[in-house]
Amino acid sequence: MITTNTVLGLTFGTALGFAGAFGGFGAFLLVLVLGVVGLVVGRWLDGRLDLREIGEQLRGAGSDRGRNRL
Repeated sequence: MITTNTVLGLTFGTALGFAGAFGGFGAFLLVLVLGVVGLVVGRWLDGRLDLREIGEQLRGAGSDRGRNRL
């Protein structure tokens, strides 16, 4: 079976729908947060997520903030 982003999105959306319908808003948020954590860990394990780059972007490294402009 070929897994595409569309299939993964549909699966995740269905899981969120069931959590919201049968478990309420708290269950919906729990499934959402755990899904995002799973996504981040999966991308990191696949080598498609560079944590250093994200850290630099959050700190603003490489941006021109605070530099004098002429």
